[in-house]
Amino acid sequence: MAETRGPRRAAGVVVVRRLDDEGWRVLVLRAYRNWDFPKGVAEPGEAPQATAVREAEEEAGLRDLAFRWGDGFVETEPYAGGKVARFYVAESPGDTVVLRPNPALGRAEHHEWRWATFAEARRLLAPRLQRVLAWAASVVGVRDLNARC
Repeated sequence: MAETRGPRRAAGVVVVRRLDDEGWRVLVLRAYRNWDFPKGVAEPGEAPQATAVREAEEEAGLRDLAFRWGDGFVETEPYAGGKVARFYVAESPGDTVVLRPNPALGRAEHHEWRWATFAEARRLLAPRLQRVLAWAASVVGVRDLNARC
């Protein structure tokens, strides 16, 4: 009998920060022409939220994320050979992002980062991430994804 395997699992975090006079910003990372949130494949035995925290630090140098809206999450539909990514929402205490080199690649995984408005992120992100972005917006209280905040 053939072994049945579930989808490959990844986890990430929609990192937000609030600018007092300009509203919410969301961190998006670009690799080649693709914009995404910090995420990666879980290590054996690693809990999904721990994967999300680790990936935010490894890919963007972010620490001390505050999961002030709890541990709720949303998952993507399967993509890239059946992978499913789970995303949480967390607030960053600062705005400094560092694209660190991945030791396995010898270079950073991403080419650019941006603290985008939700409207800008909506234009940049791939269709598979639109539901994740809309969910994160609702979690932090952004009602209109087209608004400039």
